[in-house]
Amino acid sequence: MAFDLSAISKTKMVREVFAILYGTSGVGKTTVASQADAPVFIQTEDGAGSLALNAFPIAQSYDEVLEAISSLYGDHKFKTLVLDSLDHLEPLIWKKVCADNNVKTIEQLTFGKGYTLALDLWRELLQAMRGLREKKKMHIILIAHHALRKFSDPEHEQVDRYEIKLNSKASALVQESCDMVLFCKHKNITKKEDTGFGNSRTRGISTGKRVMCTTETPSYVAKNRFNLPDELDLSWSALAAALNPTPVTTQAKG
Repeated sequence: MAFDLSAISKTKMVREVFAILYGTSGVGKTTVASQADAPVFIQTEDGAGSLALNAFPIAQSYDEVLEAISSLYGDHKFKTLVLDSLDHLEPLIWKKVCADNNVKTIEQLTFGKGYTLALDLWRELLQAMRGLREKKKMHIILIAHHALRKFSDPEHEQVDRYEIKLNSKASALVQESCDMVLFCKHKNITKKEDTGFGNSRTRGISTGKRVMCTTETPSYVAKNRFNLPDELDLSWSALAAALNPTPVTTQAKG
């Protein structure tokens, strides 16, 4: 069947973000998400501290998370969904896989079958959240902690790299589904000090600044589809400004 070329149209980039914020505990990931437009939280852990949040009761199962997402397809005032956190959601997904297959641990499903079945549940959740972005015009923010893992690159020696604290298959799927993977960290500098007798040591010094990194390096996983600067201040306002820069206008000479 011939395709009607007249049906082709130019599409506008979606500005409702679908992002992962990951990094060390206490760096401020939940705080940044709480600054987004009218957020509502689905929590799988109590990571809010003293923050006052609009939040569902802390989810105790995969089904509760899916039900909370489904409820947001109705009428409400919220403009951002925050899922906090992915790495505490993963055991709930594994628990669901075990219950569905009548085993006690996911490792009892041989040849990695359990982790493959878990991907089906991850896809279901991601599809439900994509639907919220498309139909309800909601931002989607997924929060996760970090893991330090060995990384081999054909162009470099093996290094330790910050990655999302998930099973590797689940991590790859979630990253692929998102527009941005932002690594959140304290910005530190190093200073070499003379310790005498021809010796020296390198000391890390905190700048007191917190940043989100938007572009992958050998040291950490990151990405964005919006041509963002490599580094932004760790705040929702900084991210929003980078996504929607103020147009520069010039006056006509005459």
